[in-house]
Amino acid sequence: MSGCGIHRSMALLNQVTREDAMRVIRLSACVALGLIGGALGAARAQLAEVSVGTAASISDVPIYIAQSKGYFQEEGINVKTVEFSSATYMVAPLGAGQLDVGGGAPSAGLYNAVARGIKLKTVADKASSQPGYGVNQILVRKDLIDSGRYKTPKDLKGMKLALAGTGVSSMTTLNDTITPFGVKYSEVEILDMAFPQHVVALRNKAIDASITTDPSATVAIKEGVAVKIITDDQVIPKHQIAVLLYSEEFALKRPDVAKRFMRAYLKAVRFYNGALADSRFAGPNADEVIGILTRATPIKDAAVFKAITPNGCDPDGRVDVPSLKKDLDFYREQGLINGTVTVDQVLDPSFAQAALNELGPYRAPSR
Repeated sequence: MSGCGIHRSMALLNQVTREDAMRVIRLSACVALGLIGGALGAARAQLAEVSVGTAASISDVPIYIAQSKGYFQEEGINVKTVEFSSATYMVAPLGAGQLDVGGGAPSAGLYNAVARGIKLKTVADKASSQPGYGVNQILVRKDLIDSGRYKTPKDLKGMKLALAGTGVSSMTTLNDTITPFGVKYSEVEILDMAFPQHVVALRNKAIDASITTDPSATVAIKEGVAVKIITDDQVIPKHQIAVLLYSEEFALKRPDVAKRFMRAYLKAVRFYNGALADSRFAGPNADEVIGILTRATPIKDAAVFKAITPNGCDPDGRVDVPSLKKDLDFYREQGLINGTVTVDQVLDPSFAQAALNELGPYRAPSR
């Protein structure tokens, strides 16, 4: 073979070798990506699916935090949130096992549902009036204060006062506010309406007072139509406003997943507590928590969250049992409870306690 022939053969061989090498590289890359994709798919398939009811409220923020910061994923859980217009509508699917986790007020309706045989458990704090974080506020129209018509809670007698519903914790707050002044609960005219409607009714003088939660309470005060008289934490310290609920099926049939969910939830509750300071979102984690809230709730203005008093939430997940019993007794006294039911019948603190045993006591972040 001539020298030219040899060079041409070598060049051809080199070309083939390079092309084959590129094919091998591409094939190897595809195989590697396939293996990675398969591994990720297998990992996703191994995640435990948990359905969680939310109402896009501030008290749902631990769920949103746990999703955003990957706490659920760390526990091998994939959470699917199901949005409800009100926590009231979560009770039936929780009882039927169609929803694993939900939350809501420990109201007369909740206890009546349990008395009817709906199976669910209160497992942790979701919102409570921790000291300085009384999110429920008694408001009185400013013109009634300016005129002297209102001076003390005794003057609520005969007034029209709005609550967010019948059989809710605000009833006990009102009762404990007025009874020391010799006023009976029946001597105040109660109207039920949603919190945003409180502001409109105060503005139009359709009501005289209200027990309103933020952000609606702050709106009414900033507009100058109402004045804050007292907050829930001053009337009933650590008053239990909302609780985390497990369906009985989730608690009994998937206890390991339920425990892992609680660990992630309490990590998020503790991160939330790190956002609180001076009765505001003013702690080290505030900006991140507000960012999560603006993405997950209908309120998109961060300034709103910076202005309000957020709800408290026990960083160890403990539910305030005395306040639950106090509320239930008052609901029963008002004829709102049908059947026999007790707080202990609904309560299961074992999941929060198991998580606390592993996480240890809460330590607030330094400012």
